[in-house]
Amino acid sequence: MGGVTSSMAAKFAFFPPNPPSYRLITDVTTGLLLMDSYPRRENTDVLRLPTRRGTEIAAVYVRYPMATTTLLYSHGNATDIGQMYELFLELSIHLRVNLMGYDYSGYGQSSGKPSEQNTYADIEAAYRCLEESYGAKQEDIILYGQSVGSGPTLDLAARLPQLRAVVLHSPILSGLRVMYPVKRTYWFDIYKNIDKIPLVKCPVLIIHGTSDEVVDCSHGKQLWELCQEKYEPLWLKGGNHCDLELFPEYLRHLKKFITSVEKSTSQRSNSRRSVDQLEHSRQSTDCFEAPRKSTDHREKPRKSTGRPEKLRLYEYKFNNNDKLEKLRISLDHMDRSRRSVEYHDKSRRSIDQQLERARKSVDWLDRIRAG
Repeated sequence: MGGVTSSMAAKFAFFPPNPPSYRLITDVTTGLLLMDSYPRRENTDVLRLPTRRGTEIAAVYVRYPMATTTLLYSHGNATDIGQMYELFLELSIHLRVNLMGYDYSGYGQSSGKPSEQNTYADIEAAYRCLEESYGAKQEDIILYGQSVGSGPTLDLAARLPQLRAVVLHSPILSGLRVMYPVKRTYWFDIYKNIDKIPLVKCPVLIIHGTSDEVVDCSHGKQLWELCQEKYEPLWLKGGNHCDLELFPEYLRHLKKFITSVEKSTSQRSNSRRSVDQLEHSRQSTDCFEAPRKSTDHREKPRKSTGRPEKLRLYEYKFNNNDKLEKLRISLDHMDRSRRSVEYHDKSRRSIDQQLERARKSVDWLDRIRAG
């Protein structure tokens, strides 16, 4: 029964466009992969990516000059990256981010069949490409999931503790909950977002239309309540399931969110560097065997003359020439005083020895007279 229910849920969940909105062709001059419906752009790459489940997915990567953030976009149902292409370009420009969008297995020109597990492998392949081919780091990536795309987005986000942020656009609590208002999670349900979102450690922005007839706005609101790190949500009054990008507030709020998490990440990075520098300084002062190099190029520090360890420590701390000179004068004075004391000690011992010999001589003479 569970297998049948899961199969039915999958059929309700996935609606790949038929036929796909684009074809992939190879440019005979450059050998580059292109989407046949769109002219080649210098800042855009079209890709085929292998997944761990044996499928090959189509993806598009859009560069933005000097961008520090990359958006990994998991689109909604009944669309593919051909239909999303113009939106990807607009988002990259207005948000000033790099952006990668990809098609799930069975969508567009991606091979295989749509399934929950395949979409998890699909987003992993796209994420791996960002790291290996484009040098993106986990802390520089924002995962963006729309509708069904919220499933693979949250599955990956729950396993990446250093992500910059997550955006959920018209998200679902789970596949079964879209069809039935169930109060508990069943093992055969798909995309159990309600159970995964509490595991996400980065800031989460949720955008949902209040008039959504496909996925009720209550899904977004309940997910927002379960977030660890909540960001101000955007409930678009009158917004439906597929028109939120048309609202002016959508782009404004999304841009504000990205600016906020970029600033927060920069502050955390600076704070981490300060802590590392402080720790390095502490370790440096704990290890006197390797003193710091002189920062005064006019005169190199003199080598140790065998003074006690505490005196060498003072020389290490005071690297200012004037202080060093005063310290050397003080040390020389201490040495002269010490030698003077030692001289007087020797003189006193010499006198004591002479007196002792004289006393013994007197005693010897007394013993002779007595004899």
